[in-house]
Amino acid sequence: MKPLFIVLEGIDKAGKTTQAELLKSYFIKEGNKAILSSEPTDGVIGKLIRESLQSSVFALKNQARFDEQMSYLFAADRHYHLYNDVDGVYKLIQEDSSHVIATRYYFSSLAYNCNNQKDYDFVYSLNQRFPNPDLVIYLDIPLETALSRLKNAAYKEVYETQEKLHQVRNNYHKIFQSYQGNFLKLDATQTRENIHNQIIEYLEKQFI
Repeated sequence: MKPLFIVLEGIDKAGKTTQAELLKSYFIKEGNKAILSSEPTDGVIGKLIRESLQSSVFALKNQARFDEQMSYLFAADRHYHLYNDVDGVYKLIQEDSSHVIATRYYFSSLAYNCNNQKDYDFVYSLNQRFPNPDLVIYLDIPLETALSRLKNAAYKEVYETQEKLHQVRNNYHKIFQSYQGNFLKLDATQTRENIHNQIIEYLEKQFI
């Protein structure tokens, strides 16, 4: 199997990190290199994003303005994620022959930072030059399930509210209705083992 750039998407607590780790273990067990490389990154901009999502770093009470600033930051961090010369996605794939597995990519910006068509056009313009991954895996869970899982979270980010996640889930569905790349949608209320097995089955069918 050629080195792949695989992205897992879904609302908070959909199980993206769990499936990313299982997929990495699968690749390594099969004798391949695999790296987890998610967004936000551990770079300077990524760290600012993480801090911003956990507290009010920006003096902005207007949610639309906050989303706009976050869109710029995520786009800048995404460029770093793909192209930096130390552990950028394409360096890992092309020079190290590693599979790269990311939780979140530009689809998250379209889902989380868009409240209307005008916002969508703006965020799309910031991200339109970023290449599609080899595969997008969308883990879909009901809003009620996500909120239930969030109750046990050690901390909450600013977007982890019922109203916001309802909007985000709807945005994801709209985004992937017209997406033309390799795409796998899975019911994330299944056991982690069932979800993982379906991912492997798809990979072996499409890329081997």
